[in-house]
Amino acid sequence: MTKEIVLIHGAFAGPWCMADYAGFFRARGWTVHTPALRFHGGDPAAEPDAGLTDTSVLDYANDIAELVQGLDSKPVILGHAIAGVVAQQVASRGLASAIVLINPNAAWGTLPETDDERAVPRALMEGGAFWKQPMRVDFDLMVPFALNKMPEAQQHAVFDRLGPESGRVMFEMFFWMFDDHHAMKVDIDKVDCPVLIVSGSEDRAVNPNTCRALAKLYGDLATFLSAEGHAHFLFMEPGWEKPAAQIADWLDQTLG
Repeated sequence: MTKEIVLIHGAFAGPWCMADYAGFFRARGWTVHTPALRFHGGDPAAEPDAGLTDTSVLDYANDIAELVQGLDSKPVILGHAIAGVVAQQVASRGLASAIVLINPNAAWGTLPETDDERAVPRALMEGGAFWKQPMRVDFDLMVPFALNKMPEAQQHAVFDRLGPESGRVMFEMFFWMFDDHHAMKVDIDKVDCPVLIVSGSEDRAVNPNTCRALAKLYGDLATFLSAEGHAHFLFMEPGWEKPAAQIADWLDQTLG
């Protein structure tokens, strides 16, 4: 087995947030790639690139597919949150040996079921026509919903590295029913590789039940892993080594 893995960060973030996992997997003999989603690789405090305004989830998926097609073999694709949807979309093109989805956002067609899941789109609506511009997230929104299992000092350190995100991407993610392009749609029937879904038991941004429901859709292809005591950024939280080892062990067992 060629041990090649692509680690993809989520919205507002960058490759920096995958640094612990990158080092961990390299130490276990993997060749690691940590691409930046389009317009996410620069200074987070800088004025956003004008192109970010019209960037879509489909652009993220096309970019990752192009990267993957340039590799020597089909890699494992690990995606966090919105990148969990991207990983599925790339896998549906037959370009992955396995996919690992960490707290993946719900794909097109999935309604929010909890007050927590409804809180974020409600906050977006209060910001006006957010879909027409790059946007930034507020500290008071990130902490309770995504950084809730980090010490306070780490919460500030992580937040200070978050950059702008495409308002269009956020629209596609949370208001998919109005998206004529179906940018968040996943052709689950076309995914033919093993799927590991890792859900932080304390994640308030993506409810664990949403992840369990996704695992059921994949049937025998899927394995569901509950990361107990972890939340949305489980790959950076204290104790991140345990779920990382569980993921690596699953890959070794599944791919041989």
